[in-house]
Amino acid sequence: MPCQWTDTTEPRKLTLTPHQSMTPKGFVVFMGATLAMIAIPLLAVLGSPVLWGLLPFFAIAVWGLWYAIGRNRRDAQLTETLTLTPDRVELIREEPRGKTRQWAADTYWVSVHLHPGDTPVEHYLTLKGGGREVELGAFLSPEERVDLYDRLTDLLASLRQAQPT
Repeated sequence: MPCQWTDTTEPRKLTLTPHQSMTPKGFVVFMGATLAMIAIPLLAVLGSPVLWGLLPFFAIAVWGLWYAIGRNRRDAQLTETLTLTPDRVELIREEPRGKTRQWAADTYWVSVHLHPGDTPVEHYLTLKGGGREVELGAFLSPEERVDLYDRLTDLLASLRQAQPT
């Protein structure tokens, strides 16, 4: 699961990030193989005027692929940080283009909801409290959201018991 819990007991922090399946080295290998495969048909027309007719289309195809993969990598620079203490739960979402969204509520009133089938997303995970309901881990797989739901439910219950009365 693309999440990291802090090792300390107080405060508990969870950092969620989207999956990154293509490494920078993988990107170089993929683009190199793509360019090599595109160059093979161009060898047949090397030295003829047809080359100049085909070259712009191949260049546009390579640029489009480069741009799409780069855009996907930039969009995956999303981070959600959930901080849990006996008094407060805070969620900070840092989006790829610099926008930061923040939500906080009293731990006692926070509840975790898993919407199994009544939403377009399977196992939609939300936190509710402080008069708002916010989504958590939209980029996680359904199984990861179920695991996170179980862990957060247990953790919130233990934090509520640790709250001073």
